[in-house]
Amino acid sequence: MEKQYGFYIDLDRCVGCSACSVACKMEHNLSPLPGSPVGTQGVKRRSVIEILSGSYPDFKKVFISMSCFHCAEPACMEVCPAGAISKRVDDGIVVVDRNKCIGCHYCYFACPFGVPQYGDDGTMQKCDFCLERLEKGLEPACVNTCPAQALHAGTMEELSKFVEEKAAIKMVGDTQPSIFFSLTE
Repeated sequence: MEKQYGFYIDLDRCVGCSACSVACKMEHNLSPLPGSPVGTQGVKRRSVIEILSGSYPDFKKVFISMSCFHCAEPACMEVCPAGAISKRVDDGIVVVDRNKCIGCHYCYFACPFGVPQYGDDGTMQKCDFCLERLEKGLEPACVNTCPAQALHAGTMEELSKFVEEKAAIKMVGDTQPSIFFSLTE
C-alpha cells in the first residue's frame, strides 16, 4: 500500500456540535427516517458520541466524532461473504460496493467500532472519506465543516508529524485503526 489515510480528533477542541455529522449527511444526501428531525436519524456515516467519566463534582465530558477508521486490517472486509468491502491500494480507504452487498450484517458484528450502517435498501453504508472530494483535492466534508478545528484528515504519515506537537496517541487494536486522538488531563 502506498499511503494510509486516517483521521485525527483533538478531543479538547470538540464541542459536540455535530456539524461533522450533519455535513456528512448533506454531502452524501443521507435523508433521515420519515418523521424524524433532520440529521438525527437514518444512516449516519459519522456521528458524535458523548462520554462522561468521574462523578460530581469531578466529572469530565468528552465528545468523540466517530466514523469508519479505515483500518489497516479491516475486520469487516475479512468476513464479507459477497466481497463487497475492499481496501483501496493507493490510499488504504475501506470502501463498500453496495451493488455487491447482500445485507447479511456480518460486517456490523465484526467491526469492533460498530461502524456499518444499513440504508432503506438493506445494504451497508459507511464513511468513504468523501472520495469525490478527495479526488478534487478537497478535505472530507466533516473536516471542512468542523468549527472548532477538532477534526483533521490526511495520510497517517502526515498526521503523525502533526500530532507529535499535540501529544496524541494512535488508537490500537487488532484491526489497526487509522486514527489518532489527543486529550489533555
